[in-house]
Amino acid sequence: MAREPDNLVLELLRRIDERLGRMEDDLHDLKVRVTALEEGQAGINRRLDRLDERVERIEKRLNLIEV
Repeated sequence: MAREPDNLVLELLRRIDERLGRMEDDLHDLKVRVTALEEGQAGINRRLDRLDERVERIEKRLNLIEV
């Protein structure tokens, strides 16, 4: 009879271990996706900065703003 509780505990621990393994995989996937989003956002910010510089240069050339 002492074997049943041991097996039950081991079975529960195995299930927990499986679920933790899946959670680790999901967390890794989420980290990869968030990193990709951050890199994409950084690229967009760089493009906007360049556009801002170009618009400012155009405005100066057209004397639309004070130098």
